[in-house]
Amino acid sequence: MRSNIHRKILVTIFFSFLAFYANAQSPFKGLENLFTTPRNYIIHYTKTPPVIDGDINDSTWNQAAWTDEFQDIEGDKKPHPALRTQVKMLWGDSCIYIAAKLEEPNVWAYETKHDAVVFHDNDFEVFINPNNTIHQYYEFEVNALNTIFDLFLDHPYRDRGDAMINYNAEGLRTAVKVQGTVNNPADTDKGWTVEIAIPFKAISMGNNINIPADGDLWRINFSRVEWDTDVHDGKYVKQTNASGELKPEHNWVWSAQGVIDMHFPERWGYLQFSKSITGNNAFTMPYSELQKRYLWLIYYREYLYFRKHHRYALLLKQLGIKNRIVVNGKANLLKLEATKHQFMGLISDKESNLVWTINQQSAINQISKENE
Repeated sequence: MRSNIHRKILVTIFFSFLAFYANAQSPFKGLENLFTTPRNYIIHYTKTPPVIDGDINDSTWNQAAWTDEFQDIEGDKKPHPALRTQVKMLWGDSCIYIAAKLEEPNVWAYETKHDAVVFHDNDFEVFINPNNTIHQYYEFEVNALNTIFDLFLDHPYRDRGDAMINYNAEGLRTAVKVQGTVNNPADTDKGWTVEIAIPFKAISMGNNINIPADGDLWRINFSRVEWDTDVHDGKYVKQTNASGELKPEHNWVWSAQGVIDMHFPERWGYLQFSKSITGNNAFTMPYSELQKRYLWLIYYREYLYFRKHHRYALLLKQLGIKNRIVVNGKANLLKLEATKHQFMGLISDKESNLVWTINQQSAINQISKENE
């Protein structure tokens, strides 16, 4: 989570950036940063859950592969992070398990209260959207003292979503192990490791526990907040600029967001569940996800249009989008149903009875053509 002021500034910058390219000829022109392919991970099943003690060298974790190293939140636009971060994952009958290793020569943390703003320290963050609808997602933050901040969001901040900070993930278990010492500037540390067990019941809506099945697809991303610091009176202090303001934090992530905001869930990586304990890690992008790219194109273009005209476009051609496109070799039809105050984008092909939709609150839904 970020402060409301910080968030508003980032969103304003983001949409101002988009507006610069609003009249480009190609429908994706100027939005390339939001249409890079997210990373993916095949998460394998384990019969033996790992012991959550911060030690990630046990035999259970040897079953899982490390992700690629984290990159800057904006992707290739910014230099590769100076310090390495990687994650591995497993799942069992009741939980999803996450292990992370963070290279860090100066391990520090000062927040000790549950649900404090943990990213004011260097931290590790997890973002999970179990239903892949972009709505109803969860965020978990942890620092090197194992202080936790957990929250739930019904929909992203950009769509006027509010964080439910009083949400507590029932049964959540976390542990941290420091390879060095915390808050001791006199030595050089190697880093810190994190283990997290998130019960499926803690990230399920209602009374139905969302236990994955073989092949299920979730969205997930990980963030590492890293501050530049100096040492004053034996304590780590964040660096400031010439005006006395804090220098911006570094945001390093597993799958690049393309914008300095973790709350674009459509940009998170793909997490595909496999019932096998080990096996093939090949991932194939689902056809429906390729279709949704055009719904997100409608969503972003409508927001640009609204910022300029104070109303939504009524026709696709006003957005510079064609209604007939080819997705993975199949002819698809795009539609826009809109008033001045709301809109719905739709995509379908002739072979399927299914239609994917998106609205002005970025809600992704699937309907049948009979209900169109």
